[in-house]
Amino acid sequence: MVGDPFQMIEPTNPERALALSYAPRDVRAGLAAVFALDDTLGQILRTTREPLVGQMRLTWWHEALVALDNAPPPAQPVLQALAAKVLPQGLSGTRLAGMIDGWEMLLDPDPLTAPMLEAYATVRGGTVFAAAGRMLGAAERDPLLVAGQGWALADLARHSRDAAAVLPTEMAATALADATRQRWSRAARALGALAHIARMDLALPQGMSPPVGAPQRVARLAWHRFTGR
Repeated sequence: MVGDPFQMIEPTNPERALALSYAPRDVRAGLAAVFALDDTLGQILRTTREPLVGQMRLTWWHEALVALDNAPPPAQPVLQALAAKVLPQGLSGTRLAGMIDGWEMLLDPDPLTAPMLEAYATVRGGTVFAAAGRMLGAAERDPLLVAGQGWALADLARHSRDAAAVLPTEMAATALADATRQRWSRAARALGALAHIARMDLALPQGMSPPVGAPQRVARLAWHRFTGR
């Protein structure tokens, strides 16, 4: 029996939970569901050795997301949470399924070029941050796209090895510097906080686990919450 979908999508990372707490209470579950979807897709790639198997699993998710637009969700916590808390905000399952195209690019065994990485970051991170921004009522001036790109590239860099991490690290640093340089609207500061977390993670030596909850990191997020910077 599947448990409460809203409890099962709650962030397990304390810093992400803190960032999402900057959002209005009535949209937090929806935000958590969108990021839980992204985590689920990422886990598919991290646990699949054969590209064909990975493609099949991603295809299942694509079809399941599109089906949300016309049918009740199956007994899967992320899909149930998306149907209950995200689709009523005017977002469609088809639109959310778009982020899968970004993840599929990582199935290619060849090294990713800068144009491919930019496309991946735009499709994955751009879709996630655009969906979240819509739920939050983000302002036009909020740098959702560049923040989403930097966030996705930083995540990829942290899960890459040695030389493969160099290019996404460089591209993420540029994007996140731009995103965190600007002042975010009060409505979208949860996303700005995620960009700051990604930038702090990116500054760590390769292979070092982020010191989640360290006082200086929490203080930086608190400053962003109150100032937008």
